[in-house]
Amino acid sequence: MVPLTAVIAVVVAVIGAVTYVVGFRSTDNTAGAVAAAMAVPNSHAMATLEKQRAQLIAMSTASHTLSLVGQPKVASRKTSALPGASASSSSSSGPPVSPPNPGTAQSIAWNMLSSFGWSPQTYFSCLNNIWTRESGWMYNAENPSGAYGIPQALPGDKMASAGADWQTNPATQIKWGLGYIQERYGDPCSAWSYWQAHDYY
Repeated sequence: MVPLTAVIAVVVAVIGAVTYVVGFRSTDNTAGAVAAAMAVPNSHAMATLEKQRAQLIAMSTASHTLSLVGQPKVASRKTSALPGASASSSSSSGPPVSPPNPGTAQSIAWNMLSSFGWSPQTYFSCLNNIWTRESGWMYNAENPSGAYGIPQALPGDKMASAGADWQTNPATQIKWGLGYIQERYGDPCSAWSYWQAHDYY
């Protein structure tokens, strides 16, 4: 915040400078000084300074009325919840996770997790955090890089190892994606931790 004394000093300097310039050009120094003094209140510089002075006064007044109403909270991507995700994104603590709606890709993944040795209650929220960001759980999600499907396999035809219908079948894509996570990271929550650090997995 600029002190009021600094604003006044600037105003005085502007008046002095205008007085000097007008007085220097005038043959009659008294007439020049009078003309300069009369021109200052109508000048753009004076209007700007007056506006800044008014703002400083308003800010000073407002600062005396501020009060702390609560502690600020820092947003964190690690704890932000997405639809279908629990409050805990990387561990089994926190509220229980409900199974997703039947017939959805999320429901297929929920039911498939146990076949990879992972409890849905523990690992689904981590998986959901990744695939919601990667593809929005859309089986036909395609990235210009060539990544495709729910798990965003790159290239997409890698998923053919899980089934010939890899382009259109969410279950085939999910099976391949869970296998990829198991082989590379060990489990979905480890994959989610890696994703948070790198924005990919």
